[in-house]
Amino acid sequence: MTIYYSLTFLLLAAEMVTFCLLVSPLPFTVRKKLFRFLSESPIIAKVAYGLKISFIFVGILFLDALQRMFRVTAETEMAKTGGQGMHDVRTETNFAARKFYAQRNTYLTGFCLFLSLVLTRTFSIILDLIHTQEEYAKLKKVVGAGAKGDQSKQIEELKKKLAASEAKDRDFANLKKQAAQQAAEFDRLASKYNEATGTVSDKKSD
Repeated sequence: MTIYYSLTFLLLAAEMVTFCLLVSPLPFTVRKKLFRFLSESPIIAKVAYGLKISFIFVGILFLDALQRMFRVTAETEMAKTGGQGMHDVRTETNFAARKFYAQRNTYLTGFCLFLSLVLTRTFSIILDLIHTQEEYAKLKKVVGAGAKGDQSKQIEELKKKLAASEAKDRDFANLKKQAAQQAAEFDRLASKYNEATGTVSDKKSD
């Protein structure tokens, strides 16, 4: 394996480790700090810029490996159909090895490019999820504070209504007491009046 395909393999291994780290079940606080560091760090931004350039070269390697794989496959099929030199074991082994290396390089570079797209999309989705969870937590706090404020207002209103009802009950009790006292006083005065009237009438009759 040449040096650039070895570097491509190392890049693929690093992508696999990064993907496992991104999808690992980390606590929300740790995940938020990690993704905030990855999205806001200038060092990570420079590394990402370098990786974008390297992926351009990986794309060129992918096109070259794909073209070479098609060419080797066509040469192998042509040799099989023509029957030229395919009776030699060394020739067959040479064609098989060339085909294997071409396919290996194609799959290596192709998976490296594909995993880079998966990593980019996964990172953006998880970052949006973290922002959504933060907004939900803030909204929940605001709604909770508003609900507490509404409950306190309702409690104050109920206290006022209860105080007004108790005041009305006291006024009604006082009014009832005054009415009873007035009725008793009226009965007393009526009795005295009747007694006085009866006495006067007796004197007149005499």
